[in-house]
Amino acid sequence: LGDRGVLLARPGAGTPMLVPVPYRAAGDPCGAGDCFAATTAAALADGLLPEEALQRAVAEAAAFVAAGGAGNPDLWRTPPAPGPADDPATDAFGLAESVRARGGTVVATGGCFDLVHAGHVGLLESARRIGDCLIVCLNSDASVTRRKGPGRPLNPAADRARVLAALGSVDAVVVFEEDTPEAVLARLRPDVWVKGGDYSVQDLPEAEVLRSWGGQAVVLPYLDGRSTTLLTRRAAKAVAGALRPSGS
Repeated sequence: LGDRGVLLARPGAGTPMLVPVPYRAAGDPCGAGDCFAATTAAALADGLLPEEALQRAVAEAAAFVAAGGAGNPDLWRTPPAPGPADDPATDAFGLAESVRARGGTVVATGGCFDLVHAGHVGLLESARRIGDCLIVCLNSDASVTRRKGPGRPLNPAADRARVLAALGSVDAVVVFEEDTPEAVLARLRPDVWVKGGDYSVQDLPEAEVLRSWGGQAVVLPYLDGRSTTLLTRRAAKAVAGALRPSGS
């Protein structure tokens, strides 16, 4: 549909799904269709659902047009070899450095964030108000399994990071593999490390690391009764009730 996006039709009588463009791109559309088709094919090969593949392809086609389309001279240059700057985590470390360089306060927090709920959102919003940026240190999938046991995480790290990054209070997300975040904190060197009210500063193993560069660990209020464990138990109970034969 050109600058209106793409219509996804399925076999049968189902209503077609509109996948809109993320923004209106002004520029030469020559080659946008090829960009769209190639991106869709690659996304499907990566295992994405058709809806996800089309969302990615529409965004890539819009960016292609906005950059000048087939007339963009950068298309014909050999791309540089990937390096450290291509690591998504580099954005978090670069952000921390730039905020410190201008005299700002770097705030960090961490956790599994397996199912983001109201307690998480409130904590992140409060943490962001403390300083000039908020970086979330996210436990990797293997780390969550070691901490929470089999069956966790419910969502893979890539999905958890995407949800967190979409929140207005979060400026960057970095995934760490260890059970506790001391190593990644030593690289980030935040001014403030935040945890929810279900912790105490004295019990935080990372508090001592923070003190080594003059950082501070703080505990913020946390909405009581909100947790991923409670959500999963509630969901399991609801499913069990739905599957129970009527009259039993």
